[in-house]
Amino acid sequence: MTIFPYRNPDLKDRSRELRSGATLAEDRLWQALRRQALRVKFRRQVPYGRYILDFLCVSCGLAIEVDGSQHRDNPYDQQRDAWLDRQGIMVLRFWNNEVMIDLGTVLEVIDRAVRDLSGAPAPCPRPEGVGDFPGAGRAGKGAR
Repeated sequence: MTIFPYRNPDLKDRSRELRSGATLAEDRLWQALRRQALRVKFRRQVPYGRYILDFLCVSCGLAIEVDGSQHRDNPYDQQRDAWLDRQGIMVLRFWNNEVMIDLGTVLEVIDRAVRDLSGAPAPCPRPEGVGDFPGAGRAGKGAR
């Protein structure tokens, strides 16, 4: 995987703006990812090629996008995801309301993707409620 291909200095300032103006859903997910509940490091609002990714785990090649309704069936996003796939980056997309309503399920989907991409074994089963992500166990759609 090529890390940070085609660095675009023009995107650096824009990514700073996006970090300071994060949506509530982005901020909520960022706080959970920062607590390192997933045992890998994510960066936020990362310039990558000609795009800015909401969240990126460089070590396992996973991008996470948190989107509002303006992204529904967006051809730009489809083109972007296809380009990222060719770069070896897997993209998970979640709706803002998924992150706000069911963060536990969102984190479980991300954790599963991290394990799949890194080849890490699944964690040992624990008694119910012990060590679960906050909000885990509630119904939700997960990744779309």
